[in-house]
Amino acid sequence: MGKQLFPFTREQLIPQEETLEVYKQQGKLFIGIPKENSYQERRVCLTPDAVAALTAHGHRVIVEAGAGEAAGFSDREYSEAGAEVTGDTKKVFSCPMILKVEPPTLKELDLVNLQATIISALQLKTQNKAYFEKLANKRVTALAFEFIKDAEGTYPAVRALSEIAGTAAILIASELMSNHKGGTGLMFGNINGVPPVEVVILGAGTAGQFAARSAMAMGASLKLFDNSLTRLRSAQQILGRPLYTSTLQPRTLLEAVKNCDVLITAVRGKNRAPILVTETMVENMKKGAVIIDVSIDMGGCVESSEVTTHEKPTFVKHGVIHYCVPNIPSRYAQTASLSISNICTPYLLHIAEQGGLENTLRYDRGLRNGLYFYHGVLTNKSIADWFDLPYRDINLLIF
Repeated sequence: MGKQLFPFTREQLIPQEETLEVYKQQGKLFIGIPKENSYQERRVCLTPDAVAALTAHGHRVIVEAGAGEAAGFSDREYSEAGAEVTGDTKKVFSCPMILKVEPPTLKELDLVNLQATIISALQLKTQNKAYFEKLANKRVTALAFEFIKDAEGTYPAVRALSEIAGTAAILIASELMSNHKGGTGLMFGNINGVPPVEVVILGAGTAGQFAARSAMAMGASLKLFDNSLTRLRSAQQILGRPLYTSTLQPRTLLEAVKNCDVLITAVRGKNRAPILVTETMVENMKKGAVIIDVSIDMGGCVESSEVTTHEKPTFVKHGVIHYCVPNIPSRYAQTASLSISNICTPYLLHIAEQGGLENTLRYDRGLRNGLYFYHGVLTNKSIADWFDLPYRDINLLIF
């Protein structure tokens, strides 16, 4: 019997690799920037320069008339940058992607199209259940600035605004200490022969570090408190010089607060900022001393603090000037807008280069961390627990 012949050799029957080159088709973004209508909000998400960068890449941007005026950017500048400027609010909110500083109101959400994408702050503590139910009904995809992480694992938007708030705290304190504002008449600046201003800062996070940097640059005597030795050590390294640091020991803190000219609190908590300075401690402070409660947006760290506004930012209690405005960066709207724009623009260009938000979310873990609604499905467990809402793991939805 002759040898049987096979039509294929053994090598031909082994599965062979095939390499396919996958091209990512660049997406085109259509972005709407409405005018901020929230109380005392003067910032805008994109500056004219940022709009010019986006339109140069072929993206379309519609800006509501007057959106950048409070921050020092005119409609003409946006128009010359390639944006379409319109007075029609409905047209702006009909864009597939909405970019805002403050979260949209329920009334504004009525104008948003189904399946739209909203990128804004969330400000969880100020929201209610109806807001998230409306997002679900609109099947919206929503990202929060404060949840987005960068490649280093930090929160760039939170850090940028904390830098502004920390620096601003010292500038505001310096102004309030003048006789014109009812202060003691002391001045920052380390004037020869005059004892320096005593500044106490509670919290060595980003806001605390930038407040410390500004205070030191203006010649103040500084004491920095935090319960994290790592943050205190990091602050000393960043500031580049030895300074008085301490954990929040009650007796030490009491003595420091009693003798200081300026007290800045920048400590945050999970649900509410901890009360670190009691009313009794405030009563024992110097008359005319200044308190800047940067943590007031989370309830404040000073027991005597009460929320104030930019129009009436201060009140005097126990002879101490209190400044308790929750939205300090809005006081410097142009700087804050530039900072937000510098964060948003690279992300928007990155989303377009990856072929759209869907593809970007698959591969960019930091951006995915900012996602809290995906096509009307809540994907953030903290929000679900806070408002008793159902949620789904985003990793089960996009892969």
